Amino acid sequence: QVQLVESGGGLVQAGGSLRLSCAASGRTFSTYTMGWFRQAPGKDREFVAAITWSGANTYYADSVNGRFTISRDNAKNTVCLQMNSLKPEDTAVYYCAADSPAPLQPIMYGYWGQGTQVTVSS
Repeated sequence: QVQLVESGGGLVQAGGSLRLSCAASGRTFSTYTMGWFRQAPGKDREFVAAITWSGANTYYADSVNGRFTISRDNAKNTVCLQMNSLKPEDTAVYYCAADSPAPLQPIMYGYWGQGTQVTVSS
């Protein structure tokens, strides 16, 4: 069993930055692919970024590529999402997810956090 707790969300002006963190419990964190997803009101949950267990491979949605960076620290059981050059369209609840054979597919993830709100004002 894995529990995920996100933090770092908030209100920021367009062009600003935020750093989201996800703290995971469980001894098997280092074996999991980890992902970040987001969901805006009235929209489906969408893929943002993912990182494989070793950190060797990362994946990004086209909409955030070049602005967001995902990283992990297996010794601390954490995964982070550095978000730069934020835009109003990045406004959403951001979710951390763990354990998936398909990094880009939300339905394949076994564990989810409760989400953290990110609001970008124009």
